[in-house]
Amino acid sequence: MPLEFHQVDAFADQPFSGNPAMVYRLEQWLDDELMQRIAAEHNLAETAFVVREEAAWRIRWFTPTTEVPLCGHATLATAHVLFEVYREPGDRLAFTCHSGTLAVTREHGRLALDFPAAPSRVIAEPAGLAQMLGQTPVAVLDASQLLVVLESEDAVRACAPDLKALAGLAWDAVIVTAGGREFDFVSRNFAPALGIDEDPVTGSAHCILIPYWAERLGRPVLQAYQGGRRGGRLWCRLQGDRVKIAGHAVLVGSGRLHLG
Repeated sequence: MPLEFHQVDAFADQPFSGNPAMVYRLEQWLDDELMQRIAAEHNLAETAFVVREEAAWRIRWFTPTTEVPLCGHATLATAHVLFEVYREPGDRLAFTCHSGTLAVTREHGRLALDFPAAPSRVIAEPAGLAQMLGQTPVAVLDASQLLVVLESEDAVRACAPDLKALAGLAWDAVIVTAGGREFDFVSRNFAPALGIDEDPVTGSAHCILIPYWAERLGRPVLQAYQGGRRGGRLWCRLQGDRVKIAGHAVLVGSGRLHLG
């Protein structure tokens, strides 16, 4: 039975930018092993699968090597597919997942993710971290990912980490960030432990970044840019214990997967 898929560049307003994700809208769940094999076949940072369950969509995300509990860009991509390809009515979609309830709304011509904020705490710099990154940290914070503050946007852009060494850390991913020139802050995200050397635009990382920068800059509304050679722009807002992460999305391809 063929399965229809759609590839979307999330946090992008033109093809071949932002963060690509593959989206499958299923009538019923596939076997976990099969979904993992499909994600490995596409070999993108994330492949999202959604199934309608009562009043909400159940969503799951797979990297080429593992299932993850939260993914922002693939959720944005999924909402774009449901709205634009399958013509879901209204301006709001509700998703359930391992991390709870999520929502995506259409706002000001963009799609806005409503995600839980993830507070971080300052910790001692892990041994050898500066050598792993090739940059000197200004501060290091612990959250669901390791947050490393660098001295400048130039330092973030120049970061060329030892990915094998980063994969040995206790965190699945490492975010490097600094204040920006055009944007309030910039960042990059490295997740070799999840099979992703560098993720171009990471919604879940901004669950950590937005509370940090909102407190540091003293305001809840921020504009951000993430990425190295490829990246994208994000409109950010802290709302209590939630964050709004908005951006554009572009459908770049559709097709069918034949399982034999």
